[in-house]
Amino acid sequence: MELQFTVQETVGVVAVNGSLDASTAAELNEYVSTQISAGHSQLVLDLSQVEFLSSAGLRAILVSLKESRREGGDLRLAAAQPGTEKVLKISGFLSIIKSYPSVADALASFNE
Repeated sequence: MELQFTVQETVGVVAVNGSLDASTAAELNEYVSTQISAGHSQLVLDLSQVEFLSSAGLRAILVSLKESRREGGDLRLAAAQPGTEKVLKISGFLSIIKSYPSVADALASFNE
């Protein structure tokens, strides 16, 4: 898994490339935690390049969401591919975290 961080206006974007599973979940949590500690509590998780999402990956997203909210921010999901979107729906995740069809849509949602 590869992670890349950019800032667009005041929102941090974490792009995830690869599988988000038991072998990579801790890496995502550590990476997001570092960004939040640096003052980026408003985050978008770009899932456009996620090939596989397991229950461990879901747990990592949930931990990141809770941490961002604890710091007064929020975490939004963006651009999930059909397989990833299906996992998010079946697990009930979309009732607790906002998901958008594109990064641009997710970024715009912070201004609503």
